[in-house]
Amino acid sequence: MPRLLLFAATTGYQTTSFAAAARSLSVDVVLATDRCHIMENPWGDNALAVRFEDPEGSAASLAERLQGAGIDGVIAVADRPTLVAALTAEKLGLPWHPPHAAAVCRDKHKMRQLFSAAGLPVPSFRLISLDGDPRQISESVEFPCVLKPLSLSGSRGVIRVNDREEFVSAFARIRKLLAAITSHDSTDTPPSIQVENYIPGREFAVEGVLDHGHLASLAIFDKPDPLEGPFFEETIYVTPSRETPERQREMLETTSRAALALGLRNGPIHAEMRVNEQGVFMLEIAARPIGGLCSRVLRFLAPGHSQTLSLEEVLILHATGQMPLHLTPATPSSGVMMIPVPRAGILQSVSGTEEALSTPGIEDVIITARPGEKLTPLPEGASYTGFLFARGSDPGSVEESLRRAHGALRFDILSALDVLS
Repeated sequence: MPRLLLFAATTGYQTTSFAAAARSLSVDVVLATDRCHIMENPWGDNALAVRFEDPEGSAASLAERLQGAGIDGVIAVADRPTLVAALTAEKLGLPWHPPHAAAVCRDKHKMRQLFSAAGLPVPSFRLISLDGDPRQISESVEFPCVLKPLSLSGSRGVIRVNDREEFVSAFARIRKLLAAITSHDSTDTPPSIQVENYIPGREFAVEGVLDHGHLASLAIFDKPDPLEGPFFEETIYVTPSRETPERQREMLETTSRAALALGLRNGPIHAEMRVNEQGVFMLEIAARPIGGLCSRVLRFLAPGHSQTLSLEEVLILHATGQMPLHLTPATPSSGVMMIPVPRAGILQSVSGTEEALSTPGIEDVIITARPGEKLTPLPEGASYTGFLFARGSDPGSVEESLRRAHGALRFDILSALDVLS
């Protein structure tokens, strides 16, 4: 039985999906998580405790413990575990992304530098210190521009500004957000953020897997909602793309060049890009698969497999040296909506789920937010209220199904003003 070393945060949605995928493929999973290292097997799954804030130490400890344990492959879920996974894979002699590549995928400034050095289109960009005077800094900034924390994902803390007053306000907002995260996570948040020229155009995402540097594309996602700011909350992903074959080839070629520039080699990647008349601008690449429950949108047919394969199953097969040579989508079109947070407050209830589920084309409605939970929208927020999944004959009908289902949902949220009144 092949053995997979899976790195995942304890709160990650995908951990359960990977465990189920491994069972279906008869692959044994060794789980490494950031749970309490003092308690002995608190969840009864024999997971190995690691500290993502100490990647070198955790990797050395894991490698020593797992030498001779018959580990065949490595996968990391979410951003934080990727560096520990890369270091451990290197020590165990397993194919995966190199540590320097995994590290640079967590730093938007270094990523931009490498894209630029590789001759890829990039906007003007620079680091600014959070200890600086935002009014003074704004005097040398070209507008519109975008302020970005270096390591946060999911557009968290990313703000577009159009003038000096908006710059000062956004600067203070991001500084407060990063201070709160540093205090909560006890990590050393870099004292700088990136400011770069705003890139007009439409956004797309590429889901793929690298095999010795060669990109195998698994999906190109259209993001039909305009993402123009001031915040950049992703909502709908639909595949296949409705762009021309020539434009799709350009997106894949740029993704491949960008991955090579970062040094990525083996394993899943999730790439985000903006496209306009000047070309394909790579925003960032993550050394991991698409996040949350979004992977459920992808199902594949493969020779030798009587059942459709999930994205997790495909990635496990690749990690353990069993990647199918030919994959085709199981349905003509599919899509997911990451249900945005309507407004800040305490969630009281969600209604309309049955109506949403009965919408033609809708495959599933999953509400992840729970009554009593505090909801925080972007740019401070880090999660969605749930997910809608749809399948259909074409991308247009899938998008329409997702929008109709979303329109059926009603969120009762108690705001701070409600409490005071």
